[in-house]
Formats: sequence, C-alpha cells, structure tokens
Amino acid sequence: MSISYALEVENLSKRFGEEPFVIEGLDFQVKKGEFICLLGASGCGKSTLLNILADLDSPSVGTVRVADRPTLMFQDASLMPWLTAGQNVELALRIKGIGKEQRRNRAQELLELVHLGSAFDKRPHELSGGMRQRVSIARALAQEKSILLMDEPFAALDAITRDFLHEELIGIWKRTGLTVVFVTHNVREAVRLGQRVILMSSKPGRFIKEWDINLTEPRRIDAPEVATLASEITDHLRNEIKRHG
Repeated sequence: MSISYALEVENLSKRFGEEPFVIEGLDFQVKKGEFICLLGASGCGKSTLLNILADLDSPSVGTVRVADRPTLMFQDASLMPWLTAGQNVELALRIKGIGKEQRRNRAQELLELVHLGSAFDKRPHELSGGMRQRVSIARALAQEKSILLMDEPFAALDAITRDFLHEELIGIWKRTGLTVVFVTHNVREAVRLGQRVILMSSKPGRFIKEWDINLTEPRRIDAPEVATLASEITDHLRNEIKRHG
C-alpha cells in the first residue's frame, strides 16, 4: 500500500447470497487527510461499502487496504441513555485501558473540541439532536483512529443545526488531519463538505462520475458557487435515478 493513501480499494464487489450484486467493480484511493463524499440514491450500496471499509462485513470479490482501522459513525448518535455525555465519550477510552482520571480529562478535552465542554454531566435526553451528534463525534475521536467513516450522520437534523455541524466537522477535520469518508444523499451537503465528490450508480452501485471541489473557502451551503455545482451534480443524479426507473 502506498504510504500516501489511507484507503485503497480494488475491484470491490458485494452480494448477499445469490442476490444480485449490491456494489460492483469499485476502484478508488483516498489520500491521507483527504475528505471525500460518496453520493447516490438510497439503496445504491453506500452503507454496504462503509461496512466493508470498517471491517464489519467482507467483500465478495476484491481487495481493501487501510492504513488504520477506521471508526464508523452512523446517522443515529447511539449514545448510552443511562450514561452522561462525558461517560459516553469515556467508553472508548475505557476499552483501551486508560485510567479513570486520565480518561475523564481526555473526554472533557474532546467535548470542548466539539463545543460541549459544559455538557459533561448531562444525559442524552437532556441534549438536543445536534448536541447528541456532537457527543457522538467526540466519542468517535476518542478512538484515536486516523480514518473516520460517516454514514449520513446529519440526515435527521434540521437545516440550521446541520449547517452548524458542517462547520464543526470541517474545523475538526482541519485541526486533526483526519481522513474522512462521508456518505450522503444530500448533494449540497456533499459539495459543502468534500474535497472530492464521487457519484454512485444504482443496482448495482458503481462509481460513475467524480468531481474535484475547488471552491472558495470557507464554503457556505447557500453560496451561489455551491448551488451551481450542486445543480450540475443533481442533474447527473436525476439521470441515474431515471435510468434505473
């Protein structure tokens, strides 16, 4: 594996039993520290691909090479309701065998990183949806992996909260140097966040087009240049959806 890549995938295909392939013939590389977005209609195999990258499932055909075992973050924050925000973040640190005082201090640092330093002792039901997702990000960072896989993590949030978390995520990515693979079906979100956007086909999922995003920073989701590129990508996505009827 090249030392410049965090992820390399060759001829990756997946089917379940005798069913048709869900994804087929995927080839791509992700550079260390790169932020890419995978875009496609529901059912095109985006989540299946992430599960394989996270080693939660195995490919039927092909090879996956990773520089570090990735952390996978889902749409649902999946916090333990009986634990506080801080204790949820501490879980990953406890598994690593870190002592009580040290893991509490580290959990506090991570909550401060996502601007929730005052929420350490609050339980999930006391937090908004956006705050719970920020705790989930802090918990993912506590695993101290260099690759973060995100499966539509902001899909259930309102537009304002989602935009705020976009800014939070970009800030964390720039400060930490993480490699991020972000799955979404929201075209503007993909253009707002990614350095690259890869469009997947449906039935089976294949990579059909790719865009390098070279827009003015910092980007806003309502910026005209974001809207223009998002409109172009949306046309390709609509055509692909129509093609598969």
